[in-house]
Amino acid sequence: MIETGHTKVLCAATIDESVPSWMKGKGSGWVTAEYNMLPRSTHTRSKREREKLGGRTHEIQRLIARALRACVDLNKIGERQIIVDCDVIQADGGTRTASITGACIALGAAISKLIVDKKIQREAWVDTVQAVSVGMKKGEVLVDLDYNEDASCDVDMNFVRTGKGDFVEIQGTGEKKAFTEEEMLKMLRGAKGALNKLQSIQNENLTKLLG
Repeated sequence: MIETGHTKVLCAATIDESVPSWMKGKGSGWVTAEYNMLPRSTHTRSKREREKLGGRTHEIQRLIARALRACVDLNKIGERQIIVDCDVIQADGGTRTASITGACIALGAAISKLIVDKKIQREAWVDTVQAVSVGMKKGEVLVDLDYNEDASCDVDMNFVRTGKGDFVEIQGTGEKKAFTEEEMLKMLRGAKGALNKLQSIQNENLTKLLG
C-alpha cells in the first residue's frame, strides 16, 4: 500500500501464465493494469463501475499500464501477463500518480517471484517508474497536490518518469489560465525533486526484492 498524504492506494500484481489472444505465438509478454476507486474513498460516495468503465477510469488504467511497461523488457518475461490492480481506498488528490509509484513496487515483487522460480532472468527488470502531480497557484509551484490544491490550481500537471530520468508521460492543463514555458519549467523542476525522493524510497523496497 502506498500513502501520499491522505491518499492511500492498494497495489497488487498477479502473474497470468498466458497472454492476450492477439499476442499468442509472438514470444513476448505483457503488463497491464486495472484501476478502481472504492465508493467511499472520496468525500461523497461514488457509484461502482460494475459494467462499463468511465472515461476517466479507462484513461488512468492505460496511463498506469504504459508507465509500468517501461519497467520491464517484455521480450524477456516469456509469454505471460502481469496484471497490476490499483484500488484507491482513500482519495485526497494524486490517485493516478500514487497508483503508478506503488504499482512499480508490486510489479517488482511479481518479477522477483518469477526470478526466484527460475522462470526469467534478472535482466528482465529494466528500471523503476514514478509519478507526481504538480500545480501552480498564483505563481507558486505546489508539488504532490491534495484535493483542495488540485481544485484551486491555475495549472495542473502530472509527470511520469523512469529511474534513469526519461519521461514516460507529461500531462499538463491550464485549468484557469494558460501557462508560459518558464512556468512549465518551474513545475518540471519541482517535479524532479519529488520524483528523486520517490525513486529513493522505491529503491529501498526493490533492493529487498531484486537485489
